[in-house]
Amino acid sequence: MCVNFLPPSRYQLTEHFGVLPPDHDWAAEAWQDHAVPIIVDVGNGPQAIVGSYGMVPRRHLPNGRKPYSTMNARSETLAERPAYRSAWRIGQYCLVPMQGFFEPNYESGKAERWQIGLADDAPFAVAGLWRSWSERDGSIGYSFTQLTINANTHPLMRRFHPPEEEKRSLVIVPASAWQAWLRCRDAEAARHHLRPYPVEQMTAFAAPLPRQQQREQQQMLF
Repeated sequence: MCVNFLPPSRYQLTEHFGVLPPDHDWAAEAWQDHAVPIIVDVGNGPQAIVGSYGMVPRRHLPNGRKPYSTMNARSETLAERPAYRSAWRIGQYCLVPMQGFFEPNYESGKAERWQIGLADDAPFAVAGLWRSWSERDGSIGYSFTQLTINANTHPLMRRFHPPEEEKRSLVIVPASAWQAWLRCRDAEAARHHLRPYPVEQMTAFAAPLPRQQQREQQQMLF
């Protein structure tokens, strides 16, 4: 499951994804609860908004509720999980634009951080769900999750995560299908978009996290 990725630049949002950048700054790397751009279409065409990474932000967890991660949603159980089923049912589908995402590779015998992206180094978008929240200050906030599929047979994505675990992959949506995904409002039709991406169009390489940043993120994640 992906817990860290590289959001697009403002230039990439405009030139590659064809949307105006939101009036908000974002970090160079996205981690849980970070506010980053996502692309939605609520009937007026694609637009970029800022969403919190994780469908249920920690600030919205009920008092006393044990923290849990909602950065990734298994496509097989979207209709069942309380955190996702409403957005899945009513078609609140989004694109999460990025330059690359990170997964742990254990081929050396220990976990090593690798970056996955497109072979041509172009930015891309993965399938997600989004929802809105009423914030304490009276404003409306947004959050999102990334959808994942089984990757046990994918030549590249099966190389990540511990050997004994099921292999999972984010769903890279081809540019030709961006509009169809964003405008889809039928859950069964949406499932046709949840497919493995062609391995020959992907690349991956070791990208170690600096030690200090690694310690900081380990303290943040649960």
